[in-house]
Amino acid sequence: MDTDLWGLLLLVLGGFLAGGVYALWKINRALAAALGACVALAVVSGVMRLGYF
Repeated sequence: MDTDLWGLLLLVLGGFLAGGVYALWKINRALAAALGACVALAVVSGVMRLGYF
């Protein structure tokens, strides 16, 4: 796959995971925090893959 497509897919994945964090926050904060770390990793790797930094 193209590098730009991988970056875009990682950003979309980060968005889906962020929705999961929002949904889980009232139910289980520890799991939401772990999922939030995954969001950060996905977004940072997507931005790095797109070459913004």
